[in-house]
Amino acid sequence: MDPADQWVLNPDTGEYELRSGPSAPRSAVPGPRRSAPPGTDGTAGGRTRIPGRAVPPQRGRRGAPDDGRRGRRPAQRKPKRALLWAGGTMAFVVLATGAGGYLYLKHLEGNVTTTDVGGAGRGDFSRDEAFNILVIGTDKRTGRGNEGYGDKGSRGHADTTILLHVSKDRSNATALSIPRDLIVDIPDCPTRQEDGTEKVVPGLQGVRFNRSLGEGGRDPGCTMRTVEQATGIPVDHFMMADFNAVKTLTTAVDGVPVCLEHPVDDKESKLRLPAGESKVEGEQALAFVRTRHSFGNQGDLDRIKAQQHFLASLMRKMSSSDTLTSPAKLVKLAEAATKALTVDTGIGRVSTLKDVALELKRVPPKNISFTTVPVKDNPVEKIKATVVLDESKAPRLFEAIRNDVSLTEVKQRRKKEKDAVAARLKGEKAPASEVRVQVLNGGAPSGSAQETLRWLQVEQGVTKSENAGNADEALSRTALEYAPDQAAQARRLADVLGLSGAAMKPGESVTNAQGLPAMKLTLGEDFKGAGVPLTPPDKAPDDIEKSTADKVECAS
Repeated sequence: MDPADQWVLNPDTGEYELRSGPSAPRSAVPGPRRSAPPGTDGTAGGRTRIPGRAVPPQRGRRGAPDDGRRGRRPAQRKPKRALLWAGGTMAFVVLATGAGGYLYLKHLEGNVTTTDVGGAGRGDFSRDEAFNILVIGTDKRTGRGNEGYGDKGSRGHADTTILLHVSKDRSNATALSIPRDLIVDIPDCPTRQEDGTEKVVPGLQGVRFNRSLGEGGRDPGCTMRTVEQATGIPVDHFMMADFNAVKTLTTAVDGVPVCLEHPVDDKESKLRLPAGESKVEGEQALAFVRTRHSFGNQGDLDRIKAQQHFLASLMRKMSSSDTLTSPAKLVKLAEAATKALTVDTGIGRVSTLKDVALELKRVPPKNISFTTVPVKDNPVEKIKATVVLDESKAPRLFEAIRNDVSLTEVKQRRKKEKDAVAARLKGEKAPASEVRVQVLNGGAPSGSAQETLRWLQVEQGVTKSENAGNADEALSRTALEYAPDQAAQARRLADVLGLSGAAMKPGESVTNAQGLPAMKLTLGEDFKGAGVPLTPPDKAPDDIEKSTADKVECAS
């Protein structure tokens, strides 16, 4: 093969080099092997470097017909040659940087701080399921330049908290902000100590949510448990960052665009911005997300809205072509992100964080919704300083998130699967007296199986039912398992219980006390009581205030 076809770009030097090492194919023409002259091999692998040289033109092949245009290829072969050139160059770059890339990933992994949250969370990250990550921004003042913000000795409270739900099909995501001044009950919290022992931090009743972190030695696992108890939404993982994260991330992407309806001059946060669009980074970006006196009624809820606009803008900037096509920016971003984060051990590896990022990247920005837990002023306070859940709205929003319901109109749905689920309810229904079912408790309140059994037998005529005790594992949702020949029985029982097609699980039957095949009804954590329909919502509440990540909105 002619050496002129072996020029490759060395990404470390920016120069083209002649690859003529022993891996090059032998020429088909007999004769002595050519080699680089002594002293010209400036690189490993037998490559000759010629600084400043452009790639030399292709030479003609021996034996090729001479049409007077020596070295030119027939036009129809150019695409193939270009493809081979690109493929060969990319392969070389991968090989040349493979070991270095591995070492750099290990370096990034060393940047990330991990916390063992014990029994809180899911454990390992799954790319095949919906997942919930609790993003915690603390008010910890560590780091250069952060001592001047006051409260220097703070252990770091849950200052800004967002529960990020990503749907199973990655068609949508919901970022649910939790006010720091929301009144909650903080449960007892087992925490892992530095010496490996476990200490249980006692819980608190009727206190601000931000006390779920830092105070008394509470770790992010305590905040995860508090969110689960308050919302009923399981929290799989957490990511935590302090003041430095805002400064370093915004600097890594060369600033984040923000928009204001009115000019801001806040002496406390030192934020000074004109009306309209501006770009903030570093200290100014931190001042933007911290200020309480620049938006709305100068309270935490209006600050949350401004933070949501800021995060949406940061997401757009991080995923923009300007960032993704700049190796320098990507390296700065990788360094800043890994140094800024503390995460649970389940996602503590850089390879896992990469998987999380790739799954998030699949969600269209127009289907990423920002909303806040519905709250109202605390009725027991004369001076309004804290808030409580709005019971008329919050439970419906929590239920929608638990059931993987988008807050936006998602067009791309798995229509075949939905049709198949709906079809399970269609068809002949067996008489209630012919339905054979075992009832198990799989996460419902104690006594629910016996209560349901009595209700089925006495009030619904399902006399061939029996209590099978506790299930082997807890389920978040009630499920009815049945064999194909029990479909008519399953449809009758689903109608009686108010189950959706999604709760019906075709599979195998079980054997009841009489030795006959029966269905298995497992009452999950969503069970509300005998006779209360269990059909999950198929749409989000209409009265929930929200915004989406694709829209530029001005803070007011």
